[in-house]
Amino acid sequence: MDEPVDKGHPINALFLGMMMWPLRNLRKKIVPEARGRVLEIGVGTGLNFDQYRDIESLDGVEPDPHMMKRARSRAADLPFPVELAQTGAEALPYAAESFDTVVATWVLCTIPEPEAALTEMYRVLRPGGTLLYVEHTKSRFQRAARMQDRLTPLWRKLAGGCHLNRAAYHMIKAAGFDDATIKPCGREDWTLLPVYRGVASKRS
Repeated sequence: MDEPVDKGHPINALFLGMMMWPLRNLRKKIVPEARGRVLEIGVGTGLNFDQYRDIESLDGVEPDPHMMKRARSRAADLPFPVELAQTGAEALPYAAESFDTVVATWVLCTIPEPEAALTEMYRVLRPGGTLLYVEHTKSRFQRAARMQDRLTPLWRKLAGGCHLNRAAYHMIKAAGFDDATIKPCGREDWTLLPVYRGVASKRS
């Protein structure tokens, strides 16, 4: 699973750290909660790596070869075993019930088939395992939601396939996760990028 699956986005990879800098504190609120054997979906350039604490090991997937190159460099000196696979999340190369925690931060907006990816996340989690997520989602305010719908075709081209108008929380619930929590991170109204974080679990 080490062959590139697409040409990727070299410019996005170069500037991802800068673009995501305003959201750095949100990573600190969710990523350190990971425990045991961890799978990160869409590692990007590895911006989450230094936030992990007290984990057994980290596996990660990322389809973009430019992102993966930077992620491998960041992973080199981590104090726990790391295995990175250059592949998408819709067909994860892991056995069922392999992980204690799955981490997804700002990825459901970009994955080509998010429902299939969530089904895979559920499959590879052990019973009682946890999904930790931070995502932006479709606005619950009609005017903002309509604007998201209008802007998404252009935004996708500019932002490496990102969709402004995906209802991430509802997709997580529909995938079968239990006890899914949702907490707004900042303003919910009059923004085209309302961000939420939460925790969901797989039934024991």
